Amino acid sequence: MQSTTERRMATGPPPPVASLRSGPDLPAGRSIVRLRDDLDIAGAPALRERLISVLRPGTRLVVFDLSRVRSCDPVGLAVLVGLQRRARLRGIVVRLVAPSLPVSDVLRSTGLERCFTVCQDLASALAGEGAIPQALAS
Repeated sequence: MQSTTERRMATGPPPPVASLRSGPDLPAGRSIVRLRDDLDIAGAPALRERLISVLRPGTRLVVFDLSRVRSCDPVGLAVLVGLQRRARLRGIVVRLVAPSLPVSDVLRSTGLERCFTVCQDLASALAGEGAIPQALAS
C-alpha cells in the first residue's frame, strides 16, 4: 500500500492553479489567476509554464488571488518573482490579492512584499485602487 506522499509523487502534484479567468466578463487585457494549495517545489515547473502562458499579447494586467494558498516555499516564491519580471518586460502589470497568512509571512520575511503590489480584494486590484504595502495589510 502506498503512502499519501508516494501516491502524490507517483501521480504528480495537483496543479496549483484553481482557475484562470479572462474574457467577456472582464475588461479587455485583464486576467485573474486563482491559485490554491501549495506553491512549492513539487508543482513549480508546471505552475511556471501555466502562468507564463497567461502573459500573452494584449494582456495589460494579471491578478493573482492567493487567498487559498496553504503554503509557499522559496521555489514557489521564485515562480511569482520570475513571472513578475517577465510581465514587466512585456509591459504587463502584476498584482497580488489577499495573500493567505502563510504567503504573507513568506513575503514579509524575505522582504519581497516591497516588490509586489498587494491589494486587499479583487475589485481594488482590477481597478488599480487600494494597493497597499503588504506590511500594512496584516
